[in-house]
Amino acid sequence: MLLYFMRSQFIVFGLSIALCNSAWAQSGEKTATVNAIADSIHLRDVVITGQYAPQSLKQSVYQVRTISSEYIQLRGATNVLGVLDNQLGIRFSNDATLGETDVEVMGMSGTNVKILLDGVPLVDRGSTRQSLSQIDVNTIERIEIVEGPMSVVYGTDALAGVINIITKKYQGKDQLSVTARIQEETVGKEYNFLSGEGSHNANIGIQWGHKGFFAGAGITRNDFGGWSDSLTGRRKAWKPKDQLVANGSFGYSNKQLKVWYRLDYLKEDILSRGDINYDNGKATDQQYTTDRYTHQAQAVWQLNKDLSVNATASYQDYKRVTRTTIKDFTNNSEVLAPDAGAQDVSKFNTLFFRATAQYNLSPVWSFQPGVEYRRDGSAGQRILGTPHITDYSAFLSAEIKPVHWLNIRPGVRLSENSVYDAPPVIPSINTKFALRNDLDLRLSYAHGFRAPALRELYFYFFDASHSIKGNNELKAEYSNSVTGSVSWQAIQKGPVKVGVTATGFYNDFNDRIDLATINGSDTSTYVNISKFKTTGGTISTLLNWKNLEVNAGFSYIARYNQFADDETYNKTNPTPQFTWTPEVNANITYRFRKLGAALNLSYKFNGERPAYEEVTTTAAPAFVHEIRTQAFHQADLTATKNITRYLIVNAGVRNLFDNTNINNSTLTSGQAHTTGGVLPMWYGRSYFLGLSFNWNRNK
Repeated sequence: MLLYFMRSQFIVFGLSIALCNSAWAQSGEKTATVNAIADSIHLRDVVITGQYAPQSLKQSVYQVRTISSEYIQLRGATNVLGVLDNQLGIRFSNDATLGETDVEVMGMSGTNVKILLDGVPLVDRGSTRQSLSQIDVNTIERIEIVEGPMSVVYGTDALAGVINIITKKYQGKDQLSVTARIQEETVGKEYNFLSGEGSHNANIGIQWGHKGFFAGAGITRNDFGGWSDSLTGRRKAWKPKDQLVANGSFGYSNKQLKVWYRLDYLKEDILSRGDINYDNGKATDQQYTTDRYTHQAQAVWQLNKDLSVNATASYQDYKRVTRTTIKDFTNNSEVLAPDAGAQDVSKFNTLFFRATAQYNLSPVWSFQPGVEYRRDGSAGQRILGTPHITDYSAFLSAEIKPVHWLNIRPGVRLSENSVYDAPPVIPSINTKFALRNDLDLRLSYAHGFRAPALRELYFYFFDASHSIKGNNELKAEYSNSVTGSVSWQAIQKGPVKVGVTATGFYNDFNDRIDLATINGSDTSTYVNISKFKTTGGTISTLLNWKNLEVNAGFSYIARYNQFADDETYNKTNPTPQFTWTPEVNANITYRFRKLGAALNLSYKFNGERPAYEEVTTTAAPAFVHEIRTQAFHQADLTATKNITRYLIVNAGVRNLFDNTNINNSTLTSGQAHTTGGVLPMWYGRSYFLGLSFNWNRNK
C-alpha cells in the first residue's frame, strides 16, 4: 500500500506541475528556458574517466566513447540498459530465472567490466553486473566508456574496460530547479494504465545552489509488470520487477575546493510466481528483494595552477533476500518452503578509499601518484563463514609530451591482497600521436587483472538444482592487451562535420576463472583452468549537417575457441581458433529546431554468434559440437517535442522488429539458469508516451 501510494503521489505531483505551468510562467520570476533538443557535440568533447583533469576527447590518450543526457532523453530510456543496448561491441544476456541482465564488452563477460558511479566502483553479488540496471537514469549527465584494460588506474575487473556513469553536478551558480517525469509503456501487447501490466515510470527531483553551497534530492519509481510470452497461468517468462530509487546530496564549492556527499538507495522486488499444481491446489512462489545503499564523499582541492588533489571515500551495503513460499489455494494459506536453499539472505559490503595528486612539473612532464584501499565483506547462508578481502594498492603514471604532437603515458600499479596472490606489478603504456591537426593515432599496451570474487572463493550452495562450492585457493586472472585507434576529422567546414574512427584490439587471458566439475562427482567448483582470447576491430563514422546527425558503425569481434588447441579433439575434428561475429549500428537524429522537436532512429544488427561446446553422452565418446546463436535486428523510433518552455513530451516505438526469443543450437542445458535452445532477448514490440517537466530559476 505504501509503495502504491508513493507511485500515485509521483503521478499526481507530475500532473499538478503541468497544470501549474501557466501560473509560474506569468508570475514574473526569472526563469531559464530548457532546451532539451540542444546540440551536444561540444559536451561530448569533454571527458574525465582516466584523465588527470577534465579535458577534450581529442587530447586524451584513451579512446573514449561518450553518451550524453540529451541522447538518453531522445531514447526515452528508463534504465542504463536501454541506453547501451545499441552500442557497438556491447551485448546483454538475460537470466530468465533471476530476472537479471548481464553485460558483455569486446567479447568479454561482465566479470571483466568495471562499473563506476562517479568514479566509485559498484558492488555486485557475483559475476553478473546487475548494478547497471539499478542506477537512476534520471540523474545521469553522461556515460563514458573506455575499452581495454584500465587496471593501472582502476584496479581489478577492468580487463575489458570501464563504464563510468557520471551524475549531474552543481554548476557553480545560484539556482533552484525542479524536475518531474512520468512515462507509461506497453510490454509487448500487455498494458494496464498506471499499474500492473506494462512498464510505469515516475520521477521527481530538486536541485538548489546558493553562494557555493548546494544540495539536491530525487526519487524514482520503476514498475515492470512482467511478460507472459506464450505462458498461461500465473508464471511469467519475464519476471515482474518493482524498483524504488532515491538519492540525496549536498556540498560546497569555490574556485579552489569542491566537496560533496551523495547517498543512493535502491529497493528492488522481483517476483517469480509458479503455476498451480491442480493435484493439490498449491503453487511455489519466489521473491527476490534487494536493498542497496551507496554512500560516497568526494573532494577536489586545487592548491595552485600546477597541483591538485582528489579524494574519494565510499561505503556500500548490498543485501538480497530470497523468500520462497508455498501458497495453498484450497484454503488461501501461505507457508515458507522447507527445502534446502529456499530461504536465503546474502549480504555484501565494500569500504573504498582512493586518493590521487595531479602535478604539472613542466609543459613536458605531468605526474599522477595515487593510493587505493578496498575491503569487501560478505555473509549469508550460501557463503562459508563471514569472509572479507582487503586490497592495498599504490599506482603512478606520468604524461610526457616531448613534442607537441606526441603524448606518452606510462603507468604502473602495485597491489597487496589479504587472500590471494595479486599480480605484484601491473604495467601499461598509452601513446597518442597527432599526425596532423585532423588525424590522431593512439597505441597502447596494458596488463590487466581480475581478483577472485568473494562468491568464487567462499560460495557454498547445494540443493536439488545446484551443487556448487567455492575455492579459496584461486589465483587472479590476468591479461595482456594491445589496442590501437585512428581518429580522422575528415571535414570541419561550416555546418558540415564528418569524422571517422577505426579501432583494433587483441586480448590474451590466462588463469581465467571458470566452473568445472570435480572428478567423480556432480559438484562444481571454481578453478583457474581457462585460457581465453578476444580480438577484432570497429569502424565508426559521425556526420553532422545542419539539423541532421548520423552515427554509424561496424564491428567484427572474435572470441577464442578453447577446443582448437585440444589435441584430443583437434586430430579428428579440427575447429577454428576464433569464432567471429559482426555487428552494425546506426543512430540518426533530425532536429526540427523551429518546432523544438527531434526525431531519432536507433538501429543495431547483432550477427550470428558461433561457439563450440563439449557434449558427453553415455552411448558414445565425448565430441565437440558447433553452437550457433541466431542473428537478430533491433531498432527503436522515438520523438521529442517541447510543448512549452517547461514541458517536453516524448513518444516512441521500441523493438520495431518485434523480437522475443532467439534460437540457440546447443545440445546441452548448460549451467544453472540457462535455457538450452532458446535465449530470451526482448518482450515484443512496445510503445511508450512520456511527459517531462523542468523548471529553473537562475541568478
